Amino acid sequence: MKDGKILGFELNEKTCQISFYNEASHEPETLETAVENYQLPLVLGYYQNAWVYGREAKRLATINEGCTVSDLFRRAVHQEKIRVGAKTHEAIWLLAKYIQLALEQFKNIEYITFSVPYTNIDISKMLKGIGQFIGVPKERVYVQDYKESFCHYMFYQPKELWQYEAALFYCDGNEIRAYMLRKLRTITGRGNDVFVAVDEVARAQMQELAAIYPVLNVEKAKNADERFKTFIQGVFDKKVVSSVFLTGEGFENNWYPNSLKVLCNGRRAFIGNNLYSKGACYTSYRRCRDYEGSPVYLDETKMMEQICLRMRVNGKEAWYPIVAWGSHWYEADGQWEVLLEDTSDIEIHVESLATGELEAETVSLAGLPERRDYSLRLSIETMFLDEKTCKITFKDAGFGDFFPATDFQVEKVIHLGGSNGQFNSLS
Repeated sequence: MKDGKILGFELNEKTCQISFYNEASHEPETLETAVENYQLPLVLGYYQNAWVYGREAKRLATINEGCTVSDLFRRAVHQEKIRVGAKTHEAIWLLAKYIQLALEQFKNIEYITFSVPYTNIDISKMLKGIGQFIGVPKERVYVQDYKESFCHYMFYQPKELWQYEAALFYCDGNEIRAYMLRKLRTITGRGNDVFVAVDEVARAQMQELAAIYPVLNVEKAKNADERFKTFIQGVFDKKVVSSVFLTGEGFENNWYPNSLKVLCNGRRAFIGNNLYSKGACYTSYRRCRDYEGSPVYLDETKMMEQICLRMRVNGKEAWYPIVAWGSHWYEADGQWEVLLEDTSDIEIHVESLATGELEAETVSLAGLPERRDYSLRLSIETMFLDEKTCKITFKDAGFGDFFPATDFQVEKVIHLGGSNGQFNSLS
């Protein structure tokens, strides 16, 4: 039984991988499925009235026994129905069953982050629903793509590894993709906040690299090595790169010795296939431990505005975000309770990272009962209607047995800019 309660779960079309936070070593540890192998086949099987998953399910498929289902992630995203034996199941349910089996050795999961090749509102809702299926409340489930996973992985590495730009090369049987982690320019000072992004800067189809995976002979390997070296030189042109990470099954064969010399020239290079699950695990750690001080990750899908209220937290009064920039709008709903000093009105600040502008919105609290300072408890709920529209609801929450809650309620709709290319202005 694993005692890890903070998890990162990498999921793609063929495999999955699980990393858990080791409280003793203070870093993620990846679950081994075999000696130095972390990949679980994304295959679900049904045999003799029992569900099996991973290697056991793949074995069933090999010997043609029972019923097996593969390609679960893609089929769940497309909401397919799949016949298994005498029954037809929703692909989402089958994926949820697989994840449940894969995580059954982890009890009392505190937080889980799913890392997937790409994400959107539908994938986020699906995986949050699967989180609930395995007993994790949806507010303790986060979904991010591979780029964000790379970013969060780097946050926890020595600063010299991303002092300048950090490069990630991904290679599978179809293509090579190159990414760069970089710090963003902001047009206005934001205290100690550091904003970063991960850009795809180049890609090449495997046939362009002489079919390097799998490498069938020495001559093909030499040709592929030279082509990859040229590819790298193009990626690194006019850039200062602190570190390089290689991931994906295409790098498992040592076909690129000359390219490796270029990669390691003045920078540190690493190879491994558990970067995304570890990055997801770091995200879980940061979110459930409320760790502050890490850079803010941004991309074209993230919010460029921040909504703040003046509140007293742990005895310190300041402007605190109730909607933070760097969030997906469809994951920014939330609830808070605050104690008010002044019952006349409440001021909302909306800050734009792209333009540097700050707008103030005032909400009248007329109708609230008058009570002594800090004996008025207000419930605040944020709900996004779409990418650009946030509704904030204020309710009287009462104050214990002394002051029962009244039916006071007021709503304020905040119109935001949405993405609209604003992210590009920080590049």
